[in-house]
Amino acid sequence: MAADDTQNQRLDRIEEKIDKLSDAMISLARAEEKLLAIEKNNHANVDRMNRFSLKLDAVEDEVLVNTRTINASTKLFWLIIGAAAVAAATEFLM
Repeated sequence: MAADDTQNQRLDRIEEKIDKLSDAMISLARAEEKLLAIEKNNHANVDRMNRFSLKLDAVEDEVLVNTRTINASTKLFWLIIGAAAVAAATEFLM
């Protein structure tokens, strides 16, 4: 009878250890799922940042074109103002 009790105690301890191992495996699986979700989220963020970078490059190109246009328009404006001033001065002096 004592041998049966000892054997049952050993089996109980083995079952407890197996249960703990099962719990540990479940915890590892959950952690792995969380890591995969984080990795997927990071990948989505990198893709989003790349799209923003492309949009920013396009906006920068438009700004450069607009800057050239504004500079040309400003020069033309002052050229017309200068010509009008010269014409007015010539008319006034003659």
